[in-house]
Amino acid sequence: TGFRAASRYLRFMTERRFTVDDSADAAYFSVAPTIGAGESVENVLIERAQGTIVLDFDSKGRLLGVEVLGATALLTPQTLASADRLA
Repeated sequence: TGFRAASRYLRFMTERRFTVDDSADAAYFSVAPTIGAGESVENVLIERAQGTIVLDFDSKGRLLGVEVLGATALLTPQTLASADRLA
């Protein structure tokens, strides 16, 4: 039903984390609920004129997260405003 689908989506979204480090102009979208030290073993870089997007994968090829370098140029102000700030 629509309710169950919405409930699964909300649970998915609350398990994910979106952080911004303003001093580094970087953002990170965590796709995996947790990412252990050394778990990211492959990085795929997407170079843009305004910055770089880095896809982090585990040893089985599963996407763990997405790092955005040059976040203020590559993400909208509304998206950045919704992130948790790193100290």
